[in-house]
Amino acid sequence: MSSRVRAFFGLPLPKEHREALGPYIASCDALAPEFRWVPAANLHLTVRFIGGVDRALVEDIADRVAKPRLAGFDLALGDLGTFKRGRLVRVAWLGVTSGVEAARALAAQVEAACIAAGLEAEKRPFQAHLTLARARPRLGAALPRLPEPPRLKPWKADELVLYESHLSPKGSVYEALRSLRMD
Repeated sequence: MSSRVRAFFGLPLPKEHREALGPYIASCDALAPEFRWVPAANLHLTVRFIGGVDRALVEDIADRVAKPRLAGFDLALGDLGTFKRGRLVRVAWLGVTSGVEAARALAAQVEAACIAAGLEAEKRPFQAHLTLARARPRLGAALPRLPEPPRLKPWKADELVLYESHLSPKGSVYEALRSLRMD
């Protein structure tokens, strides 16, 4: 009997960055309640969303990703951005200003492992970003002018985490299934 998980690979944010973004997210939530704001504890940069699969499959993918040494790299976050559908905003995010190419190379390495394990290739190109909020209406919503996000120091991405996402009415809860060290 196999167990299914809803999984993804991500780069966690340092604790001090999550703590700095917590009050900012709370203020944005008050200004834009039509968006579901990511709790500070859940903040991460998604490298590859897997979806609902057998746990053995994601463990196999993690093994494949870990075989070559993973290279750590410096990351820095910048300005607020959005993914839109027409005029409506679907996702609000912070862009990556440093480490974009290294993050893209890591995503390509994870993607190759996913394909080698039998998953379909990701259709959308990888875009390094930190998701802050998603519109509650599926088609999107108008996003009011938000305050400037706090400026965060660059940090070394030295860990790639395989997460399981548990869905609940109050939002997703992420559980680390496996941590892959990056040198």
